[in-house]
Amino acid sequence: MRRRDLIALLGAMTQWPFAARAQKSDQVRQIGILAEGPLKPFDAFRRRLSELGWNEQQNLRFVYRWTEGDDTRNPALAAELVALKVDLIVTWGTPSAFAAKKATGTIPIVMGAIGTLDTGVVPNLAHPGGNITGFSSQNFEIAGKHVELLKDLIPGIGRVAVLSNSTNPGAVVGVRHAETAAKTAGLILDIVQYRDAADLAIALPALGALHPEAALVIADTLLLAQKRRVVEFMMGNRLPAIYAYQEFAEAGGLISYSPDFDDLLRQAAGYVDKILRGTNPGDLPVQQPVKFKLVVNLKTAEALGLTIPPLILAQADEVIE
Repeated sequence: MRRRDLIALLGAMTQWPFAARAQKSDQVRQIGILAEGPLKPFDAFRRRLSELGWNEQQNLRFVYRWTEGDDTRNPALAAELVALKVDLIVTWGTPSAFAAKKATGTIPIVMGAIGTLDTGVVPNLAHPGGNITGFSSQNFEIAGKHVELLKDLIPGIGRVAVLSNSTNPGAVVGVRHAETAAKTAGLILDIVQYRDAADLAIALPALGALHPEAALVIADTLLLAQKRRVVEFMMGNRLPAIYAYQEFAEAGGLISYSPDFDDLLRQAAGYVDKILRGTNPGDLPVQQPVKFKLVVNLKTAEALGLTIPPLILAQADEVIE
């Protein structure tokens, strides 16, 4: 066999697992969803798939596995999806992405919103290789932007308490970015850590005991299930707080700054469509968000006795009154 023919054959072999899946166009395809719970952005994901010709009860079936705020369940739930032989797995968050990657090296994985790329989930962004690709939310890197917003929001602020999950590798990245921004802004940060939802019973009172002037809640999917608990604590202690998910602002939190997760999941649907039609996931570049959302809750600001600066209001994508 000539060298050129051998190279072509080897290249084709690397595509076989994905091409074989694509050949089942006349069958119902199964997409496994591994996430904290039925988050709102998945509505945008399903709508976009429908626009691309993939409809439930016709040629598509979703298999959901929710961690319900317990990231330790990710490995077992990822293994369940692999055992069910789904055609593709979509993940939400850093722990879910790592669990899926460890569970399979053949089933395509689309990261719907991995928190950070600093954890090395893929070796190369432009050419991730293997069976995994997707989208980074940069939801930990923007912790630095959260510090800047608090500085603009509260004139003369000097001390901020940071609530962070010590077991989430992305949260470590978030704390690092917050510390860098705080040093530039001349702020003192007090880091308060927790490991799981039960730990919040200790971590939240510990945060309050520090008597900070504001709080920064580092992104963590575990906290989405605890958002009302966290928001009520901040309000009960009259603490202005900034969050990494708009759900917190909608639940009564003061302000949130986050990627536009609806946009990310719409793009993820586009990747799912390509892969189901035969594209190798390793050939699709891992992308970062281009749209972000600033949400301000004026009702909460009034309750805290805060006046939101005009500059922040002008930048807000949504104002809750």
